[in-house]
Amino acid sequence: MKLVNHQEVDVIITAVAPVGSMVDVAGSGTPGFIDQVKHPSWRSAGASPPKVGDRLHAVVLDDSRTPPRLSALQQDIEIARTLREREHRK
Repeated sequence: MKLVNHQEVDVIITAVAPVGSMVDVAGSGTPGFIDQVKHPSWRSAGASPPKVGDRLHAVVLDDSRTPPRLSALQQDIEIARTLREREHRK
């Protein structure tokens, strides 16, 4: 599966490290990475830290990186929706 910037995807965390989490995009075998600061637990004391097997909704921030960089923050998802809407209007 080819990911593109601002695309929304469902992911499953496959590994957790101090710097972030490796994810599999919708069980497709396509890898991605969520930096620790782009996981909800970094900004909210009420959110659980990432664990292998967690399912998240995320957005592609940088499709040029290997693996692509994603964010599970609602704010980033909303920004991506706005950008896609603007692009659609052109």
